[in-house]
Amino acid sequence: MKSFRQELEFTVPQRRGFLNITPHVQDALRASGVREGLCLVNAMHITASVFINDDEGGLHHDYEKWLERLAPHAPIEQYRHNDTGEDNADAHLKRQVMGREVVVAVTGGRLDFGPWEQIFYGEFDGRRRKRVLIKIIGE
Repeated sequence: MKSFRQELEFTVPQRRGFLNITPHVQDALRASGVREGLCLVNAMHITASVFINDDEGGLHHDYEKWLERLAPHAPIEQYRHNDTGEDNADAHLKRQVMGREVVVAVTGGRLDFGPWEQIFYGEFDGRRRKRVLIKIIGE
């Protein structure tokens, strides 16, 4: 069985944003040489997310509005976590809702997606370098 590991690095200039990282994952899959197996993609930070959905701007806008209603950034005093001097408690909650990782089957050397599926990096406390892990195993 083959095993392949790669890290991606991102710095989102705003507090929040969504990046389609599917091309990066496809490049890693090609580099791995795996034809049949599994591909894990996970955010390596507790205020970021990796998820699968449609690459449609209206949906991303809806996510932003929905997440901000669920866990509004301000007022920052509403969160005990921010008593430590941080201002990112909402980012931790948003990450919990959107998820840490995805696993995609690899079939015939390709990511085995359903219609419209793409892999996204969700940033909820940006403006600094963060990493995403890609781990591919298989034959």
